[in-house]
Amino acid sequence: MHRPSTSSSLIISYGTNVTVAVLSLVNVLVVARALGPSGRGDVALLTTISFLTANAALLGVNEANANIAGANEETRPALASNSVVLAVLFGAAAAGIIGGLRIVFPGIGGDVRPLLFAIALAFLPVLVLQMYLDYLVQAEYGFVVSNLAWLLAPLTSVVANAALALAGALTVGRAFGNWLVGQTLGTIVLAAFVLFRSAGFGRPDARLARGALGFGLRTHLGRTMMLGNYRLDQWLLGAIAGSRELGLYSVAVAWSEALFFLPTVLGRVQRPDLVRASPAEAARQAVVGFRFATLVTAVLAAALVVLAPVLCVDVFGERFHGSISQLRILVLGAFGMTALKLLVNAMTARNLPLRGALGIGFAFAATVALDLVLIPSHGGLGAAIASTLAYSSGGIAVAILFVRAFRLSPAELVPRRGDVRWLWQKARTVRATPPPAEPERTLT
Repeated sequence: MHRPSTSSSLIISYGTNVTVAVLSLVNVLVVARALGPSGRGDVALLTTISFLTANAALLGVNEANANIAGANEETRPALASNSVVLAVLFGAAAAGIIGGLRIVFPGIGGDVRPLLFAIALAFLPVLVLQMYLDYLVQAEYGFVVSNLAWLLAPLTSVVANAALALAGALTVGRAFGNWLVGQTLGTIVLAAFVLFRSAGFGRPDARLARGALGFGLRTHLGRTMMLGNYRLDQWLLGAIAGSRELGLYSVAVAWSEALFFLPTVLGRVQRPDLVRASPAEAARQAVVGFRFATLVTAVLAAALVVLAPVLCVDVFGERFHGSISQLRILVLGAFGMTALKLLVNAMTARNLPLRGALGIGFAFAATVALDLVLIPSHGGLGAAIASTLAYSSGGIAVAILFVRAFRLSPAELVPRRGDVRWLWQKARTVRATPPPAEPERTLT
């Protein structure tokens, strides 16, 4: 198994993330300009429903794939086949549950057409399988293939939506269909890598599946709540306040989520090493990564606050003026989300998923409660305030749980002058190696 350097994997993955973000923003721009706030809101609601429901259907098997395949190469063929079987079973079950809820509570579908809602549910097994295989591929450092699969969805959407918009033929259904095509292509790429370049698909193993599900269920609640922390607000906003409010809010979210790129990528790249490292070394890597991500986030957050009018109005048009204040508020929650992503990832890699789930659960409960209180009276602005407060409180809770789990001082998580100097030097020299641990500090 070829093990690429952490720095090269980080650079490649971060570059892909930025490219995906740019393509996604271009796609949001095309859809928003062509369909307006309401049409953009319908598309955002459909993708949010698909994304959240698919992640709820994972039951943590993806996390188990990462840990089991990383620790034991011989299990990979069986894990791959188990992933296919479980994706079909869990995806279909989730579709049935959400479809039933739509019949009982029609409001959960917002303003979208019932046919489009049904199509979203039909593709759930494909989305579940994509995430199962993605973690399996990353377990053997297949970041290039994983990044390629990740890139296909926004690339497909941008090309197809732009062509349809120029022809005056873009609709909500076609925009959503293009997104589904891109997701399906990504799944095919991952499956092809497993079949032809990796261990392949072996005989399904029921015992291994039970073990994976047992571990996965311990991570599942936390992961689902984590995704709910930054996606559930859009579902609630669309259902409560309507497509137009969601359309405005989705633009602010699209820009603010640029601040999640680094911690997301860093967590993905660190995961295989954290699984294999000693507890002390895993703690050191997680702490160094968190401090680095916090510093970069501070710089980018300041830029977004200043540039908010340009990003929301000059780019998307005067109809999206209401997104400016929402973006500035959302930016403040990025520091909490950095902690949620990186520190929970480290605890999960070290087989401590329930501790991370406690902090995530705190943030999730705050998200739901604050959304229900603030959205009816303040719309998208209320959703932004709720998200920022929830991210921040959850980040603090996770940081406390992390330092206790690894027996660290809370001061280890605070960026230092040496970190700032290192970051400045690396920015000037365009080098990408992680900062060394300070010799006077010992992580135990």
